[in-house]
Amino acid sequence: MQDRVRAFTLAALAEMQYDVSEVTGDTDLGPAGLDLESLALAELSVQIEDEFGITFDLDEMETTALMTLDQFTADVVRRIDAPAGTTAAAAIGDAA
Repeated sequence: MQDRVRAFTLAALAEMQYDVSEVTGDTDLGPAGLDLESLALAELSVQIEDEFGITFDLDEMETTALMTLDQFTADVVRRIDAPAGTTAAAAIGDAA
């Protein structure tokens, strides 16, 4: 599942006109890497939500900007695998 999420994320970023040719799993989504701003993070989140049937809270955008691509895809997979009704924070806490 992680490979599918990663491929979808990279395709979405490419469609948003980001150069993903040199992106690795260690590339930051925020200022130290792809430099996604809040509007781009929101657009990416909506695309991920629509594709995988999960949700992000608005207050999570700042945290997302600090993640690497691998961390982001792992977070999405945790959300997908979380039992219905489980909050993302609880799912992340359970995985730790």
